[in-house]
Amino acid sequence: QVQLVESGGGLVQPGGSLRLSCAASGFSVSSYAMTWYRQAPGKERELVAASTSAGVVWHYADSVKGRFTISRDNAKNPVYLQMNSLTPEDTAVYYCKTIVRLLEVWGQGTLVTVSS
Repeated sequence: QVQLVESGGGLVQPGGSLRLSCAASGFSVSSYAMTWYRQAPGKERELVAASTSAGVVWHYADSVKGRFTISRDNAKNPVYLQMNSLTPEDTAVYYCKTIVRLLEVWGQGTLVTVSS
């Protein structure tokens, strides 16, 4: 079964950092482009960061440039989203997503809350 599972979310103070992980089962992430999305309360889901199967980053949302980093080690499973200098506007459920054999595969999401 093809599956993605996110982890690493939680409550963090403004200015803090978190690292999200996206682990795959049923396929190897090294063969697929990977993306991170987020959905804040009352807002549409937005693309946050994306990388090719080789790890080349091709997109960051303007709101996270310079603060978030998508990375992957194709020798290992997880794809990461390092988030620094977090603000309350980063509060959202974060999802990783890929396309495997023409099918979209989403994780269940991990909640990030930025609050003092």
